[in-house]
Amino acid sequence: MPELPEVETVRRGLAPAMEGTRIIRLDLRRGDLRFPFPADFAEKVTGRRIVALSRRAKYLLIDLDDGMTMICHLGMSGSFRIEQGADSAVPGVFHVPRSKDEKHDHVFFHLEGPSGPLRVIYNDPRRFGFMDLMARNALDTYPAFRDLGPEPVGNRMSAEYLAKRFGGKKQPLKSSLLDQKNIAGLGNIYVCEALWRARLSPFAASDSMVTKTGRPKKSLDLLVDSIRAVIDEAILAGGSSLRDHIQTDGTLGYFQHSFRVYDRESEPCLRLDCGGTVRRMVQAGRSTFYCDTCQR
Repeated sequence: MPELPEVETVRRGLAPAMEGTRIIRLDLRRGDLRFPFPADFAEKVTGRRIVALSRRAKYLLIDLDDGMTMICHLGMSGSFRIEQGADSAVPGVFHVPRSKDEKHDHVFFHLEGPSGPLRVIYNDPRRFGFMDLMARNALDTYPAFRDLGPEPVGNRMSAEYLAKRFGGKKQPLKSSLLDQKNIAGLGNIYVCEALWRARLSPFAASDSMVTKTGRPKKSLDLLVDSIRAVIDEAILAGGSSLRDHIQTDGTLGYFQHSFRVYDRESEPCLRLDCGGTVRRMVQAGRSTFYCDTCQR
């Protein structure tokens, strides 16, 4: 499933093409994806102007001029393709290549903008993605957002905030970081990378990051800085595709070449003062990559 930086890359790729355009027609080629489309979905958005594209966790949000927001989730295999004239581009960088097979084109946005007509096509071979529609001022009550924690690069995500969440919890640190109620959109790759940067064991108890008085330890401050850094770098690199994948402008996302532990089992730790070896263990059904020498 695409992680936060991949979805943010998609948003940044789509925004210049879609923001300010008017939806001339929404063409739904089937009645559902993972879930049925909202009732009268196409009719409700036709004629509306797209005000802005934003993101919440791993969800793409398309704000319309009537106060409604289209909520889009890419699932395992979903992608958007921009077509204008003879040009076609797939914004974003993913762990596996995205499909351009037209038989999996399920949703067509027919748009009119300052540069003329264009189409944005949603393709999803496995149909695990979905689209929904809700009032922007009620998004906090949407089931997928209701219990989400703050964004990992937002101002609310601080060592003080995490100290309140982690205090008294013996849950492994990695599990707490993956809990979307604590931090929204933080996925397995970036948790492994951030923990390595902060020299913290993924198996340490969460409350070991907190003092007896409930204050964050220096290790928690370092972890917050590491999370911010790894997410920022991944977004700038266009996501963490494990295979080269073309972005909107034709460049490639190379954050995968910056991995320090993820998918590097049995390789030497890249920390110069370490000399350890990267290990892999399974936690809660997910692979954990770490160095058992410098991450303690």
